[in-house]
Amino acid sequence: MKKKSSKEPSNESSERKFDKFEKLDRKVEQTIQEVETMSGRQRLYKITHNSFAVAALWALILNLLIETLGRFPTTSVWGGIQFMFHDPLVFLYNTLIIFATLVIASVFKRRLFVFTMITIFWLVIGIVNGVILTQRMTPFTVKDLSILDDGITIVTNYLSTAQIVMAAAGVVLAIALLVLLYIKGPKKAMPVKWKRNLVGIAVVFAVTFGMTSFMINSGRVQTFFGNLAYAYRDYGVVYCFTNTWLNTGISKPEKYSKDSILDIFSEEELGDDKAMLLEQKDEDEGHPNIVFLQLESFIDPSTVKSIELNKEACPNFRNLVENYPSGQLTVPACGAGTANVEFEVMSGLSAKFFGPGEYPYKSILKEKTLETLCYDLKSLGYSTHAIHNHRAVFYNRNTVFANMGMDTFTSLEYMNNVEKTPKNWAKDDVLVECMLDALNSTEERDMIYTISVQGHGKYPTEQVLKNPEITVDSAPTEELKWKFEYYANQIYEMDQFIGKLVEEFEKYDEPIVLVMYGDHIPAIEMTKDDLENGNLYGTEYVIWSNFALDGDDEDMYSYQLASHVLEMLDMQVGTIFTYQQNHKNSETYLQDLKALGYDMLYGKGYIYGGENPFEPTKMKMGVKDIKIEEVVKIGDKYYIKGQNFTEYSKITLDGETLKTIYLGENILGLLEDVDPDDAKNMKVSQIEKKGNEILSTTE
Repeated sequence: MKKKSSKEPSNESSERKFDKFEKLDRKVEQTIQEVETMSGRQRLYKITHNSFAVAALWALILNLLIETLGRFPTTSVWGGIQFMFHDPLVFLYNTLIIFATLVIASVFKRRLFVFTMITIFWLVIGIVNGVILTQRMTPFTVKDLSILDDGITIVTNYLSTAQIVMAAAGVVLAIALLVLLYIKGPKKAMPVKWKRNLVGIAVVFAVTFGMTSFMINSGRVQTFFGNLAYAYRDYGVVYCFTNTWLNTGISKPEKYSKDSILDIFSEEELGDDKAMLLEQKDEDEGHPNIVFLQLESFIDPSTVKSIELNKEACPNFRNLVENYPSGQLTVPACGAGTANVEFEVMSGLSAKFFGPGEYPYKSILKEKTLETLCYDLKSLGYSTHAIHNHRAVFYNRNTVFANMGMDTFTSLEYMNNVEKTPKNWAKDDVLVECMLDALNSTEERDMIYTISVQGHGKYPTEQVLKNPEITVDSAPTEELKWKFEYYANQIYEMDQFIGKLVEEFEKYDEPIVLVMYGDHIPAIEMTKDDLENGNLYGTEYVIWSNFALDGDDEDMYSYQLASHVLEMLDMQVGTIFTYQQNHKNSETYLQDLKALGYDMLYGKGYIYGGENPFEPTKMKMGVKDIKIEEVVKIGDKYYIKGQNFTEYSKITLDGETLKTIYLGENILGLLEDVDPDDAKNMKVSQIEKKGNEILSTTE
C-alpha cells in the first residue's frame, strides 16, 4: 500500500502569485498618485459620475422638484413633499423612471454633459407642466408637442411680453451653457467600462419594468386616465407624461376578427351586404337643417359656488334650457382640449379610447378619413359646413375637416368686421352672419358645425374692463374676482349672441334644429367642490328648434349627443349612430363602441366589408366666392377690385405673396412694383397670419 504524499506549491507558482501582488500594489499606488494630482474639478467628476448612487439621489431631487412645480398652481410650494410622504411608493416609482434615464450617462465619455442633458429634459417637462397648469386645468402631455406650432401662435394670449422675453432668454442661456459644458466640461480619459456599465443599466431597466408591472397589476397606478389632471396628481408627473408617449391610438381588441366586429350588429342592421355601408340618397326627405354650436369655455358663472355676480350672466341660455330639451353634458376636456369635444360630437366615439392626452386631429385624422356625422348626413343629401372664428390651421382643422366629410370651412381668415376681446380673441357675434351665409349657400338641407372662441382664456388677474355689464360682488380672492369679472362679461356677450342667433333662426323659412353646448369649463382654478354639479368635466346642452320637436331632458356624454339629436328627429343613419341608438343599453356598449372605433381607424375595416369607403372631400375654404373683377393701374400703383376680400387677403404672383394693403371688401392695393406683363397674372390668396400658410387662391 502506497503512502499518499501532499503536493507542495512549486517555486514557479509562488513567484507568479508574488508578481501579481506586486503589480496590484503598484497599481494602487499609481491610482493614489493620480487622485492626489487631480484638479478639484476632476476629483468631483470622478466621485460623482462613477456612482449610480449619486444618480439615484439626483433622481430623487429632480422628482421632488417636478412634483412641486406640478402642484404649486393648485396647492402650495410644499406640494411635492406632501406627495412624497402621502404616497411614498408611487413617488419612488416615479423617481426610479428618472433614475433609469440618468444612468444612461455612464456609457458616455462626456458623462457630465449627457447627465446634464437628461437633467434638463426632465426639468423642462416639470417647468412646462407647471406653466401650462397656471393657464389651463389640464397638464402637459407628449401630445402637446404635436400642437406646439399652435401653442406658439397663441402664446401672446397667455404670456406678457416680459414673460416671453424672459423665457426666450432662459432658453438661449441654457443652450449657451450646454455648448460651454460640451467644450470645456470634463471628458473621461480612461476607456469606458462598457460591460460593467451596460450590465448595470440593464439591471436598472429590468427593475424599472418589473416595478411598472407590479404598480399596474396592483392598481397603484393606472394605464387609462379618466381624468388627466387627477391622474398626474395621483400617479406622478413622470409616469403620466411617459404614459402619454407610450400609450397612443386605440388598442386592438383581444379577440379582434371579422366575426367579432360583425356580431356587434344584428343581421337586419347589416343587411344583405353583411356590412354597414351608407345608402346614397339624393333628397333630404324633408329633414331639417341641423346646426351645432360649440361655445368656448361656456358655463353659467352662477353655478360656481364661491362667486356672486350683480346679475345673471346668461339669461337667454337659461331661458332656452328651461323651455327646450336640455341636460348635463360630460365632455372629455377640462379647461382646454376643444378639438376632442368636436371629435366626440361629430364621430360618436369617445376620445378616452385613445391615448391619454391624445388629439386625433393631430394624429390619425391627419392621414385617414373617418365616418362622421358629416358623411352620414351627406348620404341623405345634406351639405356640410364648418365655421370657426379662429385660425384655420389650428388643430389642423383645414386638413382634418376634409377627412371628416366637410364641404366647406369658413375660418377667421374668411370673415370681415371681426371685433376682438381685450385678450385678442374674436368675438362670437360675427358667427351669426356666417351661419346664415352657409344656410343660404345651398338649395338642399345643411349641417353646420360652428365652433366659437370668445370665451377663451387666459383670464386677466387685474381689472381690464371699463364699465362692465357684469360685476363680481363676492369672490374668494382679488385675483379670482378679476378673472371671473372678465369671464362673466364674455359669457354675457356670448349669451347676447345666442339671443340674436335664435331670433334670426326663428325668422328663417326652413326648419332648423340648433344644438348648443359648452365645450369645457373655463381654465380658472377650480375643484369639483367649487361647482354646483360637482363635475369638472360637465357643461350644459340645449336643443332648440323653430318647429315643434318633442324630447325629454337627459344627461349624457358628448359622444352621445349627435345620436340623441338624430333619434329625436327620427333619423337613423351611419355605423356609430345606428349602434348607439340600438345598443346603448347593451352590457358591452363601451367595449363594442371601442372595437368599432379600432376597426374603422386602425383595423381591417371589417364593418365596411374590408375597405374604407370614405374619400376626403374637396373642401372649399369659405362659403363666399372670392373673386377678382378688375386690375386697375392708377399712376404707378396697382389695385385689384373684386368681391369678398378680408384683412387676410393678399395679392400673390406665381405663389409668392406681395405686399398688400386691405382697403375694403372690394379692393386691395399693391405696395410694391411688378412688371406690367405680370400684372394680369396676379391672384388673391387668403393667408394664415401667424404661419403665412396659403389657405386658398383665386382661380
